[in-house]
Amino acid sequence: MFKRIKFPIRFKILIALLLIVTTAVGIITFTMAKVFHEDKSAYIHDLTSEMAMHTAAETRALLVGYRERLQVFSRLLFERNFAPEQKSRLLKELFEDFQEFVAITLYVDGTELTTVYDARTLEAAGIKKEALSAYFKKHPIPIKRVARGAVYVVNSTITKKLPAFTLAISYELPESESRKAVVAAVIRLDGLQRLAGRSKVFTTFIVNNRGKPLAHTNLNQVVKRRPVSWVAGIKGLKKKKIHGSTHEFVQSGQEMVGGLAAIGISDLFAGVQIPKAAAYLTARELLNNLIGMALILLIASAIIGLFGSRLLTRPLEQLSKATKIVAKGRFDVQVASTSSDEIGDLAGSFNQMASELDSREKQLKSAQEALVQSEKMSAFGQLGAGIAHEIKNPLAGILGLTQLSIRKMDKDDAIYKNLSIIEKETNRCTTIIQNLLKFARQEKVKFESVDLNGIAEDAMAIVEHQLEMNKVKLQSDFDPALPRVSGNANQIQQVLINLMINAQQAMEGRAGEVSVTTLGGNNGHVEIKVSDTGPGIPEELQAKIFEPFFTTKSVGKGTGLGLSVSYGIVKEHKGEIQLESSPDSGTTFSIIFPAIVMKSRCPQCKKAFKIRPNLVGLNNKCKNCGSVFEIKELA
Repeated sequence: MFKRIKFPIRFKILIALLLIVTTAVGIITFTMAKVFHEDKSAYIHDLTSEMAMHTAAETRALLVGYRERLQVFSRLLFERNFAPEQKSRLLKELFEDFQEFVAITLYVDGTELTTVYDARTLEAAGIKKEALSAYFKKHPIPIKRVARGAVYVVNSTITKKLPAFTLAISYELPESESRKAVVAAVIRLDGLQRLAGRSKVFTTFIVNNRGKPLAHTNLNQVVKRRPVSWVAGIKGLKKKKIHGSTHEFVQSGQEMVGGLAAIGISDLFAGVQIPKAAAYLTARELLNNLIGMALILLIASAIIGLFGSRLLTRPLEQLSKATKIVAKGRFDVQVASTSSDEIGDLAGSFNQMASELDSREKQLKSAQEALVQSEKMSAFGQLGAGIAHEIKNPLAGILGLTQLSIRKMDKDDAIYKNLSIIEKETNRCTTIIQNLLKFARQEKVKFESVDLNGIAEDAMAIVEHQLEMNKVKLQSDFDPALPRVSGNANQIQQVLINLMINAQQAMEGRAGEVSVTTLGGNNGHVEIKVSDTGPGIPEELQAKIFEPFFTTKSVGKGTGLGLSVSYGIVKEHKGEIQLESSPDSGTTFSIIFPAIVMKSRCPQCKKAFKIRPNLVGLNNKCKNCGSVFEIKELA
């Protein structure tokens, strides 16, 4: 039998992704190659035409901007409201703002009126004003044609250091309709040259209808004013409104493709040209670039696919390992959940399952321990019932002898008081034993009207000596008008003794104070508080202290049943027990019982109303008729 080969899912995802990308890239590359092969000529012609029209549009926008700036110069030069110094300062600022402007000349009725120069630009180029003036005398501007509204643009480069052109426009004088003004500006060729030199593939130029260059990719063509021959050979170009055309021609024995578009200003045209071989080479380079990009895309897809599949399978591997750990009975395992997709939900569900299994295992162990402890307590209860039955007779003898001794003692004698306490506590022990026997027989404890103040006093008397021996001072503050409650005095006393003993043990031999306070509220409840100055109970333990068998004491010093039993007694009395504690601030247990509410009746209006038992024998004012009477009995 062949062993089954394990093929990880991440490799399956990677291979599938690479196949998809390879297929898509192959189809795209094949289609592009076929298109380039079938329609090379159309592609080249469309491209050159589009490039020419785009260059023409940008050139027009640039020349329109120059024309608007020239009009700003014109308005300032013809303005008569400015003083010469002010006008000179403004002109200087305009030259600083429009740094491409070299000189401005005004003509009125064909006569040169004034010329202003940017002296720094001329000086940087090594040109004197006289040389510039001599150039324009040799190459005069057609003033009459410009005055009739024509825009005149011509190459006026004097030196290679300062490539420039002249832009001349008409200007309407505000004070005269007959006089014609012309404004001419010498402008640096920088902006137009940037347009001409922008393309790395096409040779770009701006020429007039005779092919003379205004701007050219090769600046020497502009400086030497060499015409573009194939443009000059187009007949009737001056009259044509060319929006975009292409031409094939031969230049220096090389086949070329050129595009031409009218700029729409003066007789200027924007053109581009490219060797056919270079155009095809460009197409091949584009195809090669496409293949190169496809390879890069393939490699990137492989890396991303490997990384992505790893991200996908890593949580699954962790889940698999965690499942094996859970199968061995270890539930305290968690899987890191970093994603918010289905795998993240799966990890979260697994963590929740493991947590619940761990919690249930702990609950089972706790239940098992409680069951063992319950069996122990059951056996102890049976043994205790037998012991209680055995010690009833000795207690009866102690009680009888104590009562005989009391009859022979004077009430003022100190021993009389001690014997009275012995009698009282013997009776209490007898009652506790009877209650223990009743508990063993599953009998309900008898409830009656009891006084919490008296119960608290008795409980304090029992534990006072033990607390004093451990340096704990016992304090009390009782409400004299405390209503009575319905309950079992022995059980309530057991709760109070348990709370005071716990408070003393929590101080661990340090000096402190335990106080018992009773309060009679107006809401039909009675409250008794047991407070201490001990170390307090940590917040994380406060929710557990009433649980059975929970204890912070060392082994042998507590069973963890005291507070649990106390809680059950309070609940059986339809009361509540509350805890207030914080570290180093002591602990306060508040026990709240419902007060006994009885009814009495007004002797005058016979109106029945609720009354507390402790108000019997006191005067009361009827809220119905207002009469005052003494409460003698309860209805």
